[in-house]
Amino acid sequence: MPDLLIELFSEEIPARMQARAADALRSRMTDGLVEAGLTYAGAQAFSTPRRLTLALEGVLGESPTTREERKGPRVDAPEKAIEGFLRGAGVTRDDLEIRDDKKGQVYVATITKTGRPADVIVAEVLEAVIRDFPWPKSMRWGAGSLRWVRPLHSILCILTDESGEARVVDLEVDGLRAGDSTEGHRFMGEGRFSVTSFEDYEAKLRRAHVILDAQARADHIWQDATNQAFAAGMEVVEDKGLLAEVAGLVEWPVVLMGQIDETFLSLPAEVLQTSMKEHQKFFSVRNPKSGRIERFVTVANIETEDDGATILAGNQKVLSARLSDAKFFWENDLRIARAGMDDWIEHLGQVTFERQLGTQAARIARIGALAGEVAPELGADPGLVVQAARVAKADLSSEMVYEFPELQGLMGRYYAEAAGLPPEVAAACEEHYAPLGPSDDVPGAPVSAAVALADKLDMLTGFWAIDEKPTGSKDPFALRRAALGIIRIVLDGGYRIQLDRYIDAQLLRHKISLHRARASEGEIDTLEEVLKEIAERGVFGAAFHAVMDKVQGKDGAPETGEGSLLRSVGGQVPDLSTDLLAFFHDRLKVHLRDQGLRHDVIDACLAMPGNDDLTLLVRRATALSDFLKTDDGENLLQGFKRANNILTQAEEKDGVEYSFGADVKFAETTEEKALFAALDTAEPQIAEALKAEDFAAAMGAMAGLRPAVDAFFDAVQVNVDNQTVRRNRLNLLSRIRDICLQAADLTRLEG
Repeated sequence: MPDLLIELFSEEIPARMQARAADALRSRMTDGLVEAGLTYAGAQAFSTPRRLTLALEGVLGESPTTREERKGPRVDAPEKAIEGFLRGAGVTRDDLEIRDDKKGQVYVATITKTGRPADVIVAEVLEAVIRDFPWPKSMRWGAGSLRWVRPLHSILCILTDESGEARVVDLEVDGLRAGDSTEGHRFMGEGRFSVTSFEDYEAKLRRAHVILDAQARADHIWQDATNQAFAAGMEVVEDKGLLAEVAGLVEWPVVLMGQIDETFLSLPAEVLQTSMKEHQKFFSVRNPKSGRIERFVTVANIETEDDGATILAGNQKVLSARLSDAKFFWENDLRIARAGMDDWIEHLGQVTFERQLGTQAARIARIGALAGEVAPELGADPGLVVQAARVAKADLSSEMVYEFPELQGLMGRYYAEAAGLPPEVAAACEEHYAPLGPSDDVPGAPVSAAVALADKLDMLTGFWAIDEKPTGSKDPFALRRAALGIIRIVLDGGYRIQLDRYIDAQLLRHKISLHRARASEGEIDTLEEVLKEIAERGVFGAAFHAVMDKVQGKDGAPETGEGSLLRSVGGQVPDLSTDLLAFFHDRLKVHLRDQGLRHDVIDACLAMPGNDDLTLLVRRATALSDFLKTDDGENLLQGFKRANNILTQAEEKDGVEYSFGADVKFAETTEEKALFAALDTAEPQIAEALKAEDFAAAMGAMAGLRPAVDAFFDAVQVNVDNQTVRRNRLNLLSRIRDICLQAADLTRLEG
């Protein structure tokens, strides 16, 4: 079986596209060959800045001959149907056989596909792959019609048999004829050379100063960089993304370490690191004793007679110019920060957050109002929380963040510290954006958590208010990430927050801001003004005032389980509130399923009151999940199902609900009286456990009813002729069902 080697040689391919392009070449070629009947033993794909390479081992010499029988229409079918079948099968009427079928006599065509040589199939598939390659961006050049990421210079395509003899596949694409030659490094190579196999190809490339494997280049860079840093008593700051990118910029990596000018060492380490990474793809080298970034590592693509001294000198010159800009930004920003950051905050009044949702200053005011309300729930000082919310986004006006947006938040912490603000406020400036990803830490400090929650909840309610929700896979404002961030902050902190209450309040703020024509740009109403305005307009009817007193806490804090206080009055805002809470529940389901909780267990707990208290909800779901894995859990579920099935059938048959009135005086048997006694004993225990939110204990007490329930069913017939006794027994089953449903909606459990 021959081996296949393909190389597509071009001008420099952007580093970010190389790995995906190599995968696309491998998958499209192998899929095409297998579809055409050519199987293979193994495949490897490689990429460098100037080439995509595919090596296949054990390719069949030719595709096998195949025979396929295809059943056609009945003999007496319309002529057009028969002609269509002939065209589809590629046969003539003389080639057809007539066979008996359960539907009568039918035509059968035997289609024979003769095997073809491997090189013919490879040529067909490769041309199709090249002409339809999935580059994110591509270009045409010269007079041809071929599109490629950069001008394609040559195609290497050879088949090598077991004896080592190689033959070139006959292929031409837009004037480029396939051959058996390639070239090495752009500067250190010595022209084109021919190859006979993948091993020959890889060895000759290395002699021509090209390392074919991207991972091998990355490993070489990292090992050489860390060795040089260690020799100087330093350590390289790890950055896997930068390492992969740099490995895609060079074919022959030469690692050089340079010194950062003393003038710039006073810059924050993150500023130095970001500036060097973004502008020049340098690795940062840290002094482990001081924690400062004092050196850098650059990777050249050429060996020089002076061991890179000229390259380093040029890089240091450019780096000094870049860092001079960063130093200017830093010093100018510090001057404004020490003055209190008022200029930045005022400037945010002219920066649009979203066309309908107003300016960044308006958003900051909303976040501050909400953060102040939620602070007591998190054990945070409301004064510090409001102060933190006011300055948390001030750094968006700074020159440093304008130049390096990825430093937002981090620079806010530096500037808050420079302004002499409390440490909790400075920490909140950096941490309120977290978590940005599923593996990021959540803000643990109460002040930071309060601002982070308010920030994310304001964004969610705002986009819900203007009907800009995520659809399908599209989520341009990262609202799913914001919802998951709130979930993780609440759960990791163990906070007991009624989301409904804050969703209601913030939706009202957004709605009144959107519809008040007299509001000047940037004006943000307090919740009290919002409620007054809505009450004056009579938008929600007479029940509105009582509900609003609850939202404001004038009539006592809403009790757990009350849900959205606005749903009782109806209208647009309550619908949005319900929809947004459902969005949170969907994100929570994904989060909990990733942790191993069954979807039906989650649904059983979502159906319970208080499902806007995420911590309570997860405690209930975790307890139910753990309990169902035990014998007691099985006992509880089976006892409940037995009672519920009989009761449900009776209620459907009678058209009534048996939900009250069970009385022990109508009990006729010892087992029936024992069940009454067991329920009387268990109910207070269950009620006390549920009040203490000890769901495991409550479920354990419920499971303890199983012997009495089983004995009842074994000895007692529920549907007797005496209607008084029958109703009493059905009401007794209803009592069992109601007790079991206090922990979770067990009807939603599968199995």
